[in-house]
Amino acid sequence: AYIADFPAEAQKLLVQMRATILKAAPLAEETISYAIPSYKLNGLLVHFAGYANHIGFYPGTGAITEFSEELASYKTSKGTVQFPIDQKLPLKLIANIVKFRVKQNLEKKK
Repeated sequence: AYIADFPAEAQKLLVQMRATILKAAPLAEETISYAIPSYKLNGLLVHFAGYANHIGFYPGTGAITEFSEELASYKTSKGTVQFPIDQKLPLKLIANIVKFRVKQNLEKKK
């Protein structure tokens, strides 16, 4: 339902983002938190959201730091990255970030 409210081009990217997260973290619980799609696995994993000019991806500070070189061409902040809506999503990078977050959260469980 969240994705359906966006224009077709944004929907395409949001569907790709969702599928990539679910594939990288198949055991994660999909929910809506902060009014955006969110994923939990032993705590918060990642969020994403659609905006007029970008797709926001929220993997947290540690992931942004860990992947800073790969994210250098994107606008980032403390725990957020913005993927421009007029470009292809870096799906492999997103998957790697999600897998990193899964590993972090599972280690936290130990």
